[in-house]
Amino acid sequence: MNDKPLHIAFLWHMHQPCYKDPLSGIYTLPWVRLHGVKDYLDTLKILEAFPDLRQTFNVVPSLMEQLNDYVDNNATDRHLELTMKAPGHLTAEERLFVVENFFLANWDTMVKPYPRYYELLVKRGLRYSKGDIGRTVRYFNDQDIRDLQLLFNLTWIDPMFRESDPFLRGLVEKHRDFSEEEKILVITKQFDILKQIIPEYQKLSASGQIEISVSPFYHPILPLLWDTDSARIAMPNVKLPKKRFSHPEDAIKQIKMGVEFFKKSFGYRPVGMWPSEGSVSEEVASAIRSEGFRWVATDEEVLARSLKRPLRNNEGNPSDPAALYKPYLHAGLSIFFRDLKLSDQIGFVYSGWSPERSVSDFIGRLVQIRDSLPNDQPHVVPVILDGENAWEYYQNDGHDFLNLLYRTLTYDKRFKTVTMSEYLDEFGPGERLERLHAGSWINADFHVWIGHEEDNLAWDYLSQTRDDLEAHAAEHPATDLSEAWRALYAAEGSDWNWWYGDEHTTESQDQFDELFRNYLVKVYKVIGKEVPPNLYVPILLEDRKVVPGTGVMGFISPKIDGMVTSYYEWYNSGHIDVKKGGGSMHKAESCIKDLYYGFNKDSLYIRVDPVVPFDRLDEKVSLLIDIYHPFVYKIVFEPSANIAAAYEKRNEDWVRVETHVEAASLDIFEIGIPFSLIKAKENEEVHFALEVIKSNGSLIPAGERVTIVEKSFERCPLRGHVMLTVPSADFEKLMWY
Repeated sequence: MNDKPLHIAFLWHMHQPCYKDPLSGIYTLPWVRLHGVKDYLDTLKILEAFPDLRQTFNVVPSLMEQLNDYVDNNATDRHLELTMKAPGHLTAEERLFVVENFFLANWDTMVKPYPRYYELLVKRGLRYSKGDIGRTVRYFNDQDIRDLQLLFNLTWIDPMFRESDPFLRGLVEKHRDFSEEEKILVITKQFDILKQIIPEYQKLSASGQIEISVSPFYHPILPLLWDTDSARIAMPNVKLPKKRFSHPEDAIKQIKMGVEFFKKSFGYRPVGMWPSEGSVSEEVASAIRSEGFRWVATDEEVLARSLKRPLRNNEGNPSDPAALYKPYLHAGLSIFFRDLKLSDQIGFVYSGWSPERSVSDFIGRLVQIRDSLPNDQPHVVPVILDGENAWEYYQNDGHDFLNLLYRTLTYDKRFKTVTMSEYLDEFGPGERLERLHAGSWINADFHVWIGHEEDNLAWDYLSQTRDDLEAHAAEHPATDLSEAWRALYAAEGSDWNWWYGDEHTTESQDQFDELFRNYLVKVYKVIGKEVPPNLYVPILLEDRKVVPGTGVMGFISPKIDGMVTSYYEWYNSGHIDVKKGGGSMHKAESCIKDLYYGFNKDSLYIRVDPVVPFDRLDEKVSLLIDIYHPFVYKIVFEPSANIAAAYEKRNEDWVRVETHVEAASLDIFEIGIPFSLIKAKENEEVHFALEVIKSNGSLIPAGERVTIVEKSFERCPLRGHVMLTVPSADFEKLMWY
């Protein structure tokens, strides 16, 4: 009979992507703030009530950096900005955003418990189309909007803090008809919680109850940074990006940056690491050890691949528990391999069970493991999972489950919880592991982050941007390019490719896509080089083409005079409502209201309707037509001079090909671009977008070969490009059939 305790090593991984848009400085999504008030402090407070338990918490530096930004710099996000505005001051578009996006929570556990919140959800509709919600929002009065603003932020505050705070508890009891003052105070309470998170980590770390480990700064997949070809170890037939990405120096830099930020935050060096997504390889393990780390953790399937034999039978039970439940030593680095089944039970299964059934199942599985192990040596069961994402699916945010589990483990002497380092201190670094498989905690491979068309395109964009930055750095060795490098390192994070490909989906995919590309855009803006036009086009396949509100219905031949000469001259054109289409890069500064486009068999015509006439803007602007396909051109128009010139991209230069393109601006902007000028032939696709450029001087240089670098003020469409097909002479005839 085994009378020795079985060691249990919990590791909670705390991570959020970099949501701060590097171009606007605004957080695109609110999840650092909202998970901050719901998940990062309460998990520590719950554990603190059980002082005999020991656990490891892994924190990603870029998450801590964002928490600090909220606390120290009053950072804001789109959802917070629209929460703070009184309903009567919201625009129609902002009211639509609130009604569409302020139900982003688990409805069963975070919406239905509030009768008024659920009432508003039903009023909006559990299922809706974009057209439906546009009509429904008209039935939300100011009090409906205010209640929605408050309840969205209230439900994301952890139950522990709602129940212990008399004001918050009073709001729950009040149900509805909240005031502006109450709404603002809810946000104040949120920031009070955020301020406590890192000090609580410091406190429990100093007491020895928790060990804090770290990940590389921006959460990159280290083996893929080291060499994208490493994906072939687990996936021999994977289709890789066009260009091999191999920058071990970036992997090492991400590790060093993580260590330095950790030291600044906690006052000592970390000795443990959860490499992003549990991704390891032999080269990466050696690099981690060289940076002073003692241990890392990854998944049991990586161990099975490393040993070249399965560790579970057909029923999913451990077939060799003695091999699974212990650390190994590779390249001087101790490696823990998580129990996949136990970790996933907490992450994905127990949320649908009662706390009693869940804890009974968990303890029962531990008993089976303990009884299957030999009694002559110690063993440890690593339970490793995300520390924030599961709890919104649990009743009471998982408190009932965790309290019962921790209470049971405290009094059950068959088990002993330990931190990773405690286990190594007592029992040594582990048995030697000759070979370490290159893989992640998802199927022991990297298929989530590489191989799909979208994934590979993202890697190619990253490679090109890095090459351009490195070349610029070599040409300007004395220039401080740290801001550009940080933007590039942020683009190396794993979260962007998580949403590319077919594996995962979210209503915010387009925002993740835009954030990734904006980090690359930021690099070019810092170094003062022209932004490659492809970075303005979504990587997501379904978002690349912009669908107009009205399509082209027939030929047009407008008079290019800058005025609406006749209602019918643009009648058959395509139309994009910039406000509805998200056409403004910074909506508060938007100067474009509508974009029209059309053609006849000879020319492409584009019309821009400004919010106010261009000559009344506070800053001087120019208009730029970017032609991306079939060839790359720019047509530059300066309203003050009423002249336009066309440039063709040849290598790195823009070569002027036409000085007098027909264009004019008075009440509106109009331009006619011959298809022959841009070498577009019948039945070929033409891709274009329009930019408004801030310009102090002329964007139409005197030379024949020039470098055009501009500061984009607004782009339409914001994502993707307008696509049309050069018509044949019988286009109008075909439109009638």
